[in-house]
Amino acid sequence: MSDTFFRPVSGMELPRFAGIPTFMRLPHVPLDHPRADEVQIGLVGLPWDGSVSNRPGARHGPRALRDASTMIRAQNGATGVRPFELARCADLGDVGPNPVDGPDTLQRFENFFAGLKARNIRPLSGGGDHLCTLPVLRGIARDTPLGLLHFDSHTDLYPAYFGGKTLTHGNPFRNGVEEGLLDPKRMIQIGIRGTTYDNVDTDFAKANGIRIVRIEEFHARGVADVMAEAREIVGTQPAYLSYDIDFVDPSIAPGTGTPEWGGPSAFQAIEVLRGARGLRIVGADLVEVSPPFDPSGNTAWLGASLMFEILCLMAEAL
Repeated sequence: MSDTFFRPVSGMELPRFAGIPTFMRLPHVPLDHPRADEVQIGLVGLPWDGSVSNRPGARHGPRALRDASTMIRAQNGATGVRPFELARCADLGDVGPNPVDGPDTLQRFENFFAGLKARNIRPLSGGGDHLCTLPVLRGIARDTPLGLLHFDSHTDLYPAYFGGKTLTHGNPFRNGVEEGLLDPKRMIQIGIRGTTYDNVDTDFAKANGIRIVRIEEFHARGVADVMAEAREIVGTQPAYLSYDIDFVDPSIAPGTGTPEWGGPSAFQAIEVLRGARGLRIVGADLVEVSPPFDPSGNTAWLGASLMFEILCLMAEAL
């Protein structure tokens, strides 16, 4: 791709600590930009954590991810993939939430991503809490349900809390199935662990054919074997990838709202994504980075590195 407009600013031209931070130093292209329709993969910030059930802070995730991502370079050192040469990528900015109105925020997000689908722009989002995934799916998967490759320590398959109707970061995928946005037979959730309230989430998974790989099975089998099964389940049709940073062990990524011990190492966290090569990923997100719980910035740096791995998958899928 000879057009350099959609290439990141090189550290050889401007030091990485200088300039306004965008995702991976890509051009900022709001949707009213004259070249917005040329974008193939749009990186988007979703600064919202009004759906968390305990510790907040993920609303600050997109800003921290952007800043950390200025360390990203042009080529994947392990796979050789150069995503910015395979696809026209840009930072589309944040979708502005309503900080005091959850339903309005979800509608704003849904409208934005429906607009991206109309322009054939594939989204890669940085959250935000995990409920942010639901309006993305509502925006891009209304016509045809997608498969789901989901890395997390929680299933997010719970019903609404306290017997009410308010959605939380604990139920985006239950609603995604119930609304026909996700094909449960093409869903796999990897890394599930920790204490639970009851079995209502796993009962829902069993009733709908959702495959859950608990962390004990993950460690026993290894990344290669688990990801071979994941590719088989998700198949060759379009799929969504959702990556909660609490999939990773909190000794490595403490900056998240609901950490659970016993998770993968940083290398395994990256390796599972490389094991997803070949899947038709048409949208993805990295969520639940909460910078207030990690003053070191390491969680955001790992999150930005994972977003680059996801971007490589999406660019290859194009």
